[in-house]
Amino acid sequence: MIYLDACATAPLRPGVLQRMVEIQDQAWANPSSLHGFGLRASEALERSRAQIADKLNADFRDVVFTSGATESVHLALHGLAGLQSPGRLVISSVEHPAVSGAAHQLFRNGWEVVEWPVDQLGRIRLERLDELLSPPTRILSLVWGQGEIGTIQPLLSVAEACRRRGILIHTDASQVLSQGLPNWSQLPVDLMSASAHKCGGPRGIGLLLVRESLRCELKPLLSGGGQEAGLRSGTESVVLAAGMAAALAQIERCDPDQLAVAGNGIAELRNALRDRLLTDERLVVCGDPDQRLPHHLSLLVSDHNGQPVSGRQLVRSLDAQGLAVSSGSACSSGKDSDSSVLTAMGLPQTMRRSGVRLSLGPWISAGDLDGITERFFHGLEVENNS
Repeated sequence: MIYLDACATAPLRPGVLQRMVEIQDQAWANPSSLHGFGLRASEALERSRAQIADKLNADFRDVVFTSGATESVHLALHGLAGLQSPGRLVISSVEHPAVSGAAHQLFRNGWEVVEWPVDQLGRIRLERLDELLSPPTRILSLVWGQGEIGTIQPLLSVAEACRRRGILIHTDASQVLSQGLPNWSQLPVDLMSASAHKCGGPRGIGLLLVRESLRCELKPLLSGGGQEAGLRSGTESVVLAAGMAAALAQIERCDPDQLAVAGNGIAELRNALRDRLLTDERLVVCGDPDQRLPHHLSLLVSDHNGQPVSGRQLVRSLDAQGLAVSSGSACSSGKDSDSSVLTAMGLPQTMRRSGVRLSLGPWISAGDLDGITERFFHGLEVENNS
């Protein structure tokens, strides 16, 4: 079986499980306890926080541990909304369902929610910037790397525009951190969310990076014991934090302008696979061909007659051939419905269920490409003939 679904969850990186076992054995107690066992756990937790902060060039106090990116997104948007009376929240039309869900909740609380439209490549339409960042816009949430189609948004230019206008900005960087770690001290955003399991760490933990100016003001989602500097009550998972730190320690820092070619050469591997697959006229690349996540390949699939092929059905056919891929976002892949991302991009309705996604990781080598291509074409033939 060849695994090509890193954007859903990546396998643990080398040494991560061993580090988690070590921490579970040595620092299993409640990190809020004052006895020696608790102090040992607290020290391990804070070491993990400091290691992650160092990799991101952040202050250790900027790192808030959560249960994952979904919780981080909700803490960011609800926390920012709690600082002010309702105004306008702008999100892109290709956000992760967690962002859309949080925005919908704020809409019910009196916020105006506006979606920033995208073009046929899934990039936000920058000609709408002045309009959408004018009053009464107070918060913007913009996905950095879109998980379904791979398109990288022009985050830096938009964030600088927000800064000039006094608009608070959050970015969902869940798909970005696995490829290269940004320099938080130079990134012009106020909050950034991510999950460990996209980066080769464990499921069940994520982070929210919060600027110092917001730390004492951000409204928490969960109240109780006041853990995570009061921003996220609940006993912290020391072992999961250690696993996340061990995974991020293996990822290099990346200039945000170079994200499309980050990932230690994985873009070249992805391009080689893309070129092999595109020899079949039934396959077309979806998303921005240049400004895209370096490990990501999204395709629209048709049959020999030019009719769309069901992405979900093709995933099953490819699984039978030994290829693990996905159709659309893993977080909504259980729904047999049109892709909201492909809809926002203006694709014809007949094509909105024909997308498949292949996402690579360091376990894939150049020697795997011929086998992947052969299996993919065989699975496509099986699906065409079914």
